[in-house]
Amino acid sequence: VIGHPKYQESKRIAIFLSMPDEIQTEEILKNIFKQGKECFIPRYKPHSNHMDMLKLSSAEDISSLALTSWNILQPSDDDSAREEALAGGGLDLIFMPGLGFDKKGNRLGRGKGYYDTYLEQCMKHPRGKPYTIALAFKEQICESVPVAENDVQVDEILYEDC
Repeated sequence: VIGHPKYQESKRIAIFLSMPDEIQTEEILKNIFKQGKECFIPRYKPHSNHMDMLKLSSAEDISSLALTSWNILQPSDDDSAREEALAGGGLDLIFMPGLGFDKKGNRLGRGKGYYDTYLEQCMKHPRGKPYTIALAFKEQICESVPVAENDVQVDEILYEDC
C-alpha cells in the first residue's frame, strides 16, 4: 500500500479504522501522517446510510474518539470542529473495507450502503470521485458478488499475492 503510486501521489486520503476481521490499517494511518498527508476517517450515522469523512489531526487523535455500538472508533455526533472532506478540498483516495470482492471491482459491504452513498456525494464535488482501493484478504476474493444498481465499483482491490 505504502509504495502504491496512487497512495504516493495522493494528499487527502480517507481510511477506515479496521475492525478485528478486516485488514488492519493502523500502520497505513501512521504513514499518512508521517508523509505529511491529510487523513480522514468515516463517521457513520446510525439508522441511515449517511457517512461523513472527518479529518484527524494526528495518529494520536484516535485515542480521543468514541466507541460506537458497532465497536468502531469514530468522532462523536457533536464533534463539529473537524473538517468534513467534501466541505473542503475533497479526497484523492479512499481505502475501503468489505466482506467480499470480485475481480470486476464489485464489493460486498455490510449492507447499509454507506460507501456507495458517500461516493455518490463525491461525484457531485468539484474534484469528482476519488480513486478507490479496497483492502482485502485473498480469501475475500470471489468469483462474483451480488450487486445492486446503486453499488459503485472500486477502482482496485489490493490483497496478498494479487
